[in-house]
Amino acid sequence: MKSLKIFYVLLATILGIIFILPMLWMFSNSFKTDVEVMSPVFHLFPQEFTWDNFHTIFVGGDVEVPIFRWMFNSFFVGFAATLLVILLDAMAAYALAKLDIPFKRTLFALFVGSMMVPGIISFLPQYLNFSNFNLINTYYVLILPYSGGALGVFMLIQFFQSFPNEIIEAARIDGANKWQVFTSVLMPSSISIVTTLAIFTFMGVFNDYVWPFFTVTDLEMRTLTAGVAVMATGSFVQSYGKLMALATLSTIPTLFIFLIGQRQFIQSITATGVKQ
Repeated sequence: MKSLKIFYVLLATILGIIFILPMLWMFSNSFKTDVEVMSPVFHLFPQEFTWDNFHTIFVGGDVEVPIFRWMFNSFFVGFAATLLVILLDAMAAYALAKLDIPFKRTLFALFVGSMMVPGIISFLPQYLNFSNFNLINTYYVLILPYSGGALGVFMLIQFFQSFPNEIIEAARIDGANKWQVFTSVLMPSSISIVTTLAIFTFMGVFNDYVWPFFTVTDLEMRTLTAGVAVMATGSFVQSYGKLMALATLSTIPTLFIFLIGQRQFIQSITATGVKQ
């Protein structure tokens, strides 16, 4: 038993190193000169520490990088899409789990089935729809595609179905209507699962670069990830130190959000794993 525990610890340590090493390499290269980054001799840590890469990104130099506008765009789009997902998915899950609506099983099957369809299949139809409505290069095209997802409905409906009906009936006896039951009873009780959904959604929207890269062509409307992609094929194509600094800046917010919400994330996993 003890040897098995040691094996699991070693396996977790090896997997942790495998996942952390690329991020450590990226972070280290952001403080190296371009000459050192391109050197054939590998050094995990900088031999010549420099802040020039971050100075160029924030202050400017030969290349103008609207980093603060990109940060604002990423956070605004991420938070707006997360709020929409929580609101729409929670209402859909509440209707399917607790309300008497027609075709509940069919609708739930459609939600689950849509999770099996690769998102890239709907890329072109979505792009054409937004283009026909002249919404390219706007915040609408960056936010609305994420505004509802089957994963959130699936997560929340499992929790709502396990929620005791007796509590809901007691609230209705006290005079609460369906909307009040949803906002005052179910939502406050599902903080952990909602936080988990918010983390998944925000990280997915913040880290996505394919959709923002193709639907936004104005430099000022780019998100951080799309900005990294633009710079990787443009101004920073030979400046790997600056590119790594920009990639580091785009990684830090999601790590920070996850560290803040990891307690609720663990609680939601525990709650969904225990039969109520």
